[in-house]
Amino acid sequence: MSVTSVYPELEQLLPLVKKPIQYVGGELGAVSKDWDATTVRWALMYPDAYEVGVPNQGVQILYEVLNEIDDVLAERTYSVWPDLEKLMRERDVPQFTVDAHRPVKAFDAFGVSFATEMGYTNLLTALDLAGIPIRSNERTEDHPIVIAGGHAAFNPEPIAPFIDAAVLGDGEEAVLEITGIIREWKAEGRPGGRDELLLRLARTESVYVPRFYDVDYLPDGRIQRVVPNRADVPFRVHKRTTMDLDAWPYPKKPLVPLAESVHERYAVEIFRGCTRGCRFCQAGMITRPVRERSITTIGEMVRNGIAESGFNEVGLLSLSSADHSEIADVCSGLADNYEGDNVSLSLPSTRVDAFNVTLANELSRNGRRSGLTFAPEGGSERIRRVINKMVSEEDLIRTVVTAYGNGWRQVKLYFMCGLPTETDEDVLAIAKMAHEVIRAGRAASGNKDIRCTVSIGGFVPKPHTPFQWAAQADPETVDRRLDLLKKEINSDRSLGRAIGYRYHDGQPSLIEGLLSRGDRRVSEVILQVWREGGRFDGWTEHFSYERWAGAAADALAPFGLDLAWYTTREREQNEVLPWDHLDSGLDKDWLWSDWQDAIAEVELDDCRWTPCFDCGVCPSMDTEIQIGPTGKKMLPLAVVGQSPRGVVPNSQSYEADEA
Repeated sequence: MSVTSVYPELEQLLPLVKKPIQYVGGELGAVSKDWDATTVRWALMYPDAYEVGVPNQGVQILYEVLNEIDDVLAERTYSVWPDLEKLMRERDVPQFTVDAHRPVKAFDAFGVSFATEMGYTNLLTALDLAGIPIRSNERTEDHPIVIAGGHAAFNPEPIAPFIDAAVLGDGEEAVLEITGIIREWKAEGRPGGRDELLLRLARTESVYVPRFYDVDYLPDGRIQRVVPNRADVPFRVHKRTTMDLDAWPYPKKPLVPLAESVHERYAVEIFRGCTRGCRFCQAGMITRPVRERSITTIGEMVRNGIAESGFNEVGLLSLSSADHSEIADVCSGLADNYEGDNVSLSLPSTRVDAFNVTLANELSRNGRRSGLTFAPEGGSERIRRVINKMVSEEDLIRTVVTAYGNGWRQVKLYFMCGLPTETDEDVLAIAKMAHEVIRAGRAASGNKDIRCTVSIGGFVPKPHTPFQWAAQADPETVDRRLDLLKKEINSDRSLGRAIGYRYHDGQPSLIEGLLSRGDRRVSEVILQVWREGGRFDGWTEHFSYERWAGAAADALAPFGLDLAWYTTREREQNEVLPWDHLDSGLDKDWLWSDWQDAIAEVELDDCRWTPCFDCGVCPSMDTEIQIGPTGKKMLPLAVVGQSPRGVVPNSQSYEADEA
């Protein structure tokens, strides 16, 4: 039976809200399918505003992967701003997709990708607007299966009562397996109802269904055990890992937003995973092992992506893009092919020890020099040893001197405050480093017209990292150190005026810490915050620490717990952590050993170039690190056509020559 679009009702509300175009859909790259010609239907959500969600690569990839299957339909939905939410409630307009404006409740699966835990209240808003019961145990066969994914899904316990399932790790193959299970269950006449479908998902051992697991607690509030409540579900759920990235060259047809978005570029993930071993970095830990895309696949993706979208910027993305084994050839090959075509290349923040001016010149060959970004993360060498960020101050100064000496005028430096074992002196060392950057830059460039921006974020301990046991710094400590740092930067006015200072205070970080390492009892905090108006908590103007702290005090008191118990308390080695039954591939004993090395200020090398450190990922997945070099090159392409926004290369593919 066809599902009716809610657009006629929605259209009447659009003149009454800000940025109405974000709800209209019809972007270049969007897919429209006949509802009745499909068997399995997905609604995919990034739980934030359209401008943040539409460029999200994870959602775009799953959107394409699913829509390439003839009998499968995938549409997108995003969080609506409070002005539209209010009108939708008044006029009884449900949560809708932007593709065909179908009600989310009508779909078979509702997949939500969480890059950060601060989107949890937006999930509840979407469920409520959709007419889907907030609690999973109140849903029937008339409601979609609510599936969480993304990095935050590696500990979905704080939202366990609100979701039906969670997928750990890569989604490309996982969504296809889930789709097949839903298709078969529907074809058989939905035997056993909703529970049977969830049971079939759980039996894959790679889909976590919280309702099939019970949590027992000790008298002091710690977890005693997490165990299956059925004999036919696994004790541990394993992450999914897509090994051959060349077989998954998505997105092939990137979405081109109608409204302004945070990233307007074609993004190519040049490799996945990281073995640098930064102890604070959850993304680097949970995405192991390293898997590179080949230089030829990268070239082909860029060619097709620009032709399909007309974007004039290409982002070469990964956790440490300059570590790709053929990054120099990738950048020079792309720069050669698009020289004169107004197509620029960009990398995310670059490791100081991976930077070289030749690479930077290739990236800026089109004349765009917006600035270079580096992430030392810690101000002192001592704290960088603790976090395993193996960069010396001499390395940094040498790098920025090279950059300023070759014409760059702007350098951005990222740091964290509140790191384990951190002292005031470690934070004040950031000012010393910034001052030295300006001094060295002025000497190298021969003028004073240079800038350095220092950006500080609050550290949040994350699951599946060596710091998962660490005590989080309280907001008062973080804010006091940030204030000391600001004064120290400005203590020398001649240098301080050339240094920009941006920071995030400690309160949002503490709440993120609660949600990051919380268990199922934290769901009551989230629910109370949402009922009291919590929305878009990742946005400074919408976040309320008082609301979160008050809800934590109210909701955790019946358990004899409080906000500090979840955040500023250090865990012991033998404590059962809320996510211990969710397998990221990392050995818990290895993580503990690395935590002890951090306390002892012992660095660990990158295992790509040194012997294995037994983190557990490769043997547990029966795989190994996949890196080049391939020895292949990109051939130059002639430009013969025009795209809607610019130049389209000819139809010739990138071919490879042996080096």
